[in-house]
Amino acid sequence: MSAVRAHVVVSGRVQGVFFRSYTQERAYQWGLTGWVKNRGDGKVEAVFEGDEDKVKEMVEWCRKGPPGAHVTDLKVEWEEAKGEFTSFHIKYGY
Repeated sequence: MSAVRAHVVVSGRVQGVFFRSYTQERAYQWGLTGWVKNRGDGKVEAVFEGDEDKVKEMVEWCRKGPPGAHVTDLKVEWEEAKGEFTSFHIKYGY
């Protein structure tokens, strides 16, 4: 399977519910690289790179999120993988 990149923006009650830490845990489990961060507008933004099937699973997981989250919208931009990441991390700050 080829590597892909998904850039997502998640809206709803997605901050203050450990969305970033759950996302990082899932990304580790599925062998994905990239990052996740809170945005100043209350949304969560992330970039996932890796095996196409796993990235698709991660995007689908983001549609629901962790316990306590209430996702109202998910925007996804599919791109070619750039291979610029060596791990998956949480970005802090806006």
